[in-house]
Formats: sequence, structure tokens, C-alpha cells
Amino acid sequence: MRQYSNSYIIGFATAVCLVCSIVVSTSAVALRERQDRNKVLDRQTKVLVVAGLLKEGQAATPGEVEKLFADNIRIRAVDLATGDYDDAVDVSAFDQRKATKDPAESHAAPPNNAGILRVPDTALVYQKVAGDDIKMLILPIEGKGLWSTLYGFLALAPDTTTIEGITFYEHGETPGLGGEVDNPAWKALWQGREAYDQSFKPAISVIKGTAGPPAEDPYHVDGLSGATLTGRGVTHLVQFWLGENGFEPYLAKFRAEGSAS
Repeated sequence: MRQYSNSYIIGFATAVCLVCSIVVSTSAVALRERQDRNKVLDRQTKVLVVAGLLKEGQAATPGEVEKLFADNIRIRAVDLATGDYDDAVDVSAFDQRKATKDPAESHAAPPNNAGILRVPDTALVYQKVAGDDIKMLILPIEGKGLWSTLYGFLALAPDTTTIEGITFYEHGETPGLGGEVDNPAWKALWQGREAYDQSFKPAISVIKGTAGPPAEDPYHVDGLSGATLTGRGVTHLVQFWLGENGFEPYLAKFRAEGSAS
């Protein structure tokens, strides 16, 4: 049997690695635009679902999602410190997660239980509209669960306190346990609950055990069986974004000025 020298083996392995790296790099570059579009479509789909414009799991083509989104959802940029709209921001190009990591576009978060280190100076608000009327406010939310950072959306009625829905589009929680944040039955339990108490302090929380119906127990949501820490994380992240360091200045201004704002 012919024996190959060490230099031949090393050279051959290096050549194979080089060819593979070129193929992988070329594929990544070539598919980047498609991957970016798919991410946008996925988030648009989640917004449409939490807005009640698509059913959970409903099949829709990319074109149908884009049209439904364009016809019913308006995106506004908001200065989180003041609650004012910032129409100078190009919302179609604004990347909130990227801004959060940029010291020039974000600031350090105060100590919090949601595991949030930085807060963007500007955030996006998705508005479900019918003509000139705002029918729903959909807020991006994020924070630590047990194993991961959860990213999602919280939908509020125009009164800014009645919860219309919640959804998550990215997380790494344990399937069957914390991953039950994706369960449609659990998400349905949020509808009709109250985000704030009568003093407009964030009050909604995921409890350990079973909550009563919204009319009798408006501030509590059923816990996730076997996933107490994930449920606690959801409580902390929702309350953070409803609070003074999140969307509270915007929601207070919205309440004061009415839906015409």
C-alpha cells in the first residue's frame, strides 16, 4: 500500500478546508439577502398574528404577508425618553436590536430583573390602523428567560392597558417547558388581562399555578408547568417595557392625547 508523507496529508487537508470555506462563505453572502427578508417576513407575520389579522399557523405567501402588513400596520419610531414620535427615523431601515448594541444609539439600562443591559434611545411601535383610527398598539419586548433572551411583541388596546395578545419570535427556552411560551393556548390566556393597575403601574405577571378569568383576576396569567423561571422572566421583561425605562412615557402621552396622536 502506498504511503503518503505528512506534508502531503497536511497540504491535502488544507486544500479541502480552503475549498469548503470558500463554498460556505460564497453561500452565506449569496443567501444573506434572502435570509434578511425571511427574518422580516417572520416578524411581520408575528405582528399580524398578535394583531388578530392572521391566525396562528395560518398559511400565507410572502406577498400576502407583505400586503396585509402594509394595508393594516403602521410603524412609528418613538423617542423612549420623551414618548414623542421621531419621524426623522427611516423605520423601514431601522434595526432596533443593532441600535441597542451601539453606544451612540442607546444607553445603559438601570438595574433590572429582566436582564436588560442596554436600552435603545429610539424604539419602534407597530400600530394596527383602520383609516386614521389606531385600533391597537404593538410593542417590541425582550428580556432574559431561563436559558435565553426572549424577543417578542405585546399588543395593547388603545386604552394602553387592556392586553390584546402576546407572542415571541425568537428564544432558546426548553421545548415542552419554557418553550411553552409559544403554545397558542397559553398565549390566549393573556387576552383581556390588564397591563397596568389603576395607578398605571405595571401589574401584569405570570404566577405559579392557575389564574382566574380576566374579569376576576385581571393582573395574573397562568404559570408554565415546570418552567417557573421562564415565567418569572416573562413577567420581568413585560413589566420592564411597560415601565418608565421602556414605553411608559409614550403610552402616557398616547393616553393624554388620544388615538389621534
